[in-house]
Amino acid sequence: MKRWIWQQAKWPHFFVDESQLISQLMKASYWQGRLSGIAEQFSQTQRQEALAEVLVQDVIKTSAIEGEILQAASVRSSVARRLGIEGAMTAPCMIHEGILDISYDAIQNDAQLLTQERLFAWHTALFPMGYSNLHHIRVGQLRGDDTMRVVSGAIGKEKVHFEAPPQQGLAKALEEFLVWFNQPLSEQHGFIRAGIAHLWFVTLHPFEDGNGRIARAITDMALKQSDQQSLRLYSMSMQIQRQRQDYYQILEDTQRGTLDITAWLEWFLRCLATALFESEQLIQSVVQKAHFWQQHFQTELNARQRKVLNRLLDAGPSGFEGGMNTRKYVALNKVSKATASRELTDLLSKDCLVKRTGGGRNTAYDIKWVK
Repeated sequence: MKRWIWQQAKWPHFFVDESQLISQLMKASYWQGRLSGIAEQFSQTQRQEALAEVLVQDVIKTSAIEGEILQAASVRSSVARRLGIEGAMTAPCMIHEGILDISYDAIQNDAQLLTQERLFAWHTALFPMGYSNLHHIRVGQLRGDDTMRVVSGAIGKEKVHFEAPPQQGLAKALEEFLVWFNQPLSEQHGFIRAGIAHLWFVTLHPFEDGNGRIARAITDMALKQSDQQSLRLYSMSMQIQRQRQDYYQILEDTQRGTLDITAWLEWFLRCLATALFESEQLIQSVVQKAHFWQQHFQTELNARQRKVLNRLLDAGPSGFEGGMNTRKYVALNKVSKATASRELTDLLSKDCLVKRTGGGRNTAYDIKWVK
């Protein structure tokens, strides 16, 4: 009995009914066009800021999908160092930057061939110590002979969500995928190609761990290739993380099904269209942050003040919940109450902050946005 999609006789020759995808393709293409138009108006500084924000969100969200929580400030400092953005390193960089290396390589070097050697390098970057949590794994090489399953539930009551193809023949199957991926872009819509690439790779499940993160990097690479733009302004991983349960469910349903993957692609395109739509707010935030720092380019600020301002700027025009006050400043910077009060007052006098209504013990501050 054929239980998994890879057991189908014609695997991996997928069937796609593109007539059912026209609506979602049109939506995604429309929002992609809007973003391209916005990007054309960006200065070089704004382009760097936009790329940085996308990378930050990619790194944080693709890790969150796997249950790994990263500190945004550390990720932002690592991205700033990688892109050479001055004044944006307000916290220690990430201890392990492997996931950043992969995300950056996928979208900045998308014209290069995707090879087994490159995939093995990505995998090694993810697990530089050779461990996933406390478990030793095969790093930079294909998984071993043990049956690879995705399971949930308590011991003895496990539910098998997916079983990957056997190790025998895996190298050949992966090479078949890479030959397909590295072909010149065909008439098939780039968004559909990206969705197929994601499903195909994550179904092969070639590594002992990290398959999901690498699959999303491959997806980002495919999307960047289809954009034919030098700047990518959206994070697919951010949207997948928001729809994490739906993502796992549609994957399971598809991997248990036939080679007709139209339903998977419909979900993928709907997720992509939403990511493109919601990225406008992200871009607006990037532009406003750039304007703020342009205005305060010569304002004398210490590292603590810059850290707090970046936290407020990251919250966007909707505001940092409750505003910034002395207590929060103390907690963020590990300084005395007197120092926090003095430095907040200094930021107010330099037109970096505005005071919220109220006063006394309830005094709180928001960013003074550039109009």
